[in-house]
Amino acid sequence: MTPSSVPVLSDAVAVLCVFLILLVPCAWAGLALINTGLGRSRSAAHAMLASLCVIGVASLAYFVFGFSWQGLGGQPAHIVNIAGKPWSWIAAEPLFLRGLPLDGTPSSLALWLQMFSVVLAALIPLGAGADRWRLSAVCLSTAFFAGWTYPVFAHWVWSAGWLEQLGENYGLGRGFVDAGGSSVLQTVGGLTALSISWILGPRRGKYGAEGMPSAIPGHNAVLVLFGCLLAMLGWMGLNSAGAILLSRVEPGRAVLIAINTTLAAGSAALAAAAVTKARFGKPDASLCANGWVGGLVASSAGCAFIAPAAAVIIGLMAGAIVVFSIELFEARLTVDDPGGAISVHAMCGIWGILAVGLFARFRNPVPNDAAQWLAQLVGVGTLLGFVLPMTFGLNALLDRFYPQRVAADGERQGMDLHELGAGAYPEFFTHSDDFQR
Repeated sequence: MTPSSVPVLSDAVAVLCVFLILLVPCAWAGLALINTGLGRSRSAAHAMLASLCVIGVASLAYFVFGFSWQGLGGQPAHIVNIAGKPWSWIAAEPLFLRGLPLDGTPSSLALWLQMFSVVLAALIPLGAGADRWRLSAVCLSTAFFAGWTYPVFAHWVWSAGWLEQLGENYGLGRGFVDAGGSSVLQTVGGLTALSISWILGPRRGKYGAEGMPSAIPGHNAVLVLFGCLLAMLGWMGLNSAGAILLSRVEPGRAVLIAINTTLAAGSAALAAAAVTKARFGKPDASLCANGWVGGLVASSAGCAFIAPAAAVIIGLMAGAIVVFSIELFEARLTVDDPGGAISVHAMCGIWGILAVGLFARFRNPVPNDAAQWLAQLVGVGTLLGFVLPMTFGLNALLDRFYPQRVAADGERQGMDLHELGAGAYPEFFTHSDDFQR
């Protein structure tokens, strides 16, 4: 047994947490609209339906398997003793949430938040697989993600797992710190998006014979920008509820968290606008939108522990990272990511994790608080050295037995007509790429 990671809450704070958790689905809607708007018009209905399917599959997989691997601090877990120190590797909860009280207690609220969080993380890869990822393969991949990949890493970070224990057992500050999910949700989801992009390959016509990328703009910038506003609401709830329920932050810091989240998102969007204006002569709407979400992503890890001025710096860096990272992956590494999911969620998530070590100031410092950045580096190393190979391996295995990419005729025709039998915009002409090879 490990010490409980779920705080005791007053009735008023419990009501506040319920309200904050209810905001998280706004982030689902925001990501769904962003992924849809950045894709092609002939795949718009498919993208939205895929989002609904991901919500259903992720919830079910987490209900059946996921929570039993993640668990909560203070609950049964598998412990390995190394050098005389107990390290928690995986939870030992029953399947199907059997025997767990779902009665509004802090533990049940934490479980509820986690079910909403795994859905948000599972929506991220849809942006990378847009216009070519089969709906049935999306569902199978999501089941792996929500049933295994996410819960294992979430246990290490939020359920008194070994990354959280780095402070107590190894003297690295407070251990790995992630108040709102820059690592657990965003980077894990972004690395899965990278795996999906590698496995599916680029869209038809994206790269010419010489390997130069062609621009395939999203079909609806209004959907994308509206999705940014919805994402902001969801992130307010996610960061605040996560900090209170999973990082044991006092509820009064919700105001600081909201201010930091707003400043990071706004600064990132402005930075993306400035960079694209300087490089291309005009601000780019889709890159500014991705910058906005990148700021939200980067703010999550340290939202409760940084000053507002630091949130501005984190946001400015995130906005620049998004612009240059998207170009790097698309032009240099030939990774086709229509929604920018890898850059927004993985790259900005890693930046947010490292920013904790640079800017976080804890009210009750521990003797080795200066070593906090080392704990954050260990977390990043775990994501790149373990989570990325694992999520790539699981999806590659799935692709070997059940190909994930739609057939060439289906991609040419459009995912809406090929997989759903009807388009999202039946009264309008949708562009074709029949002229491309």
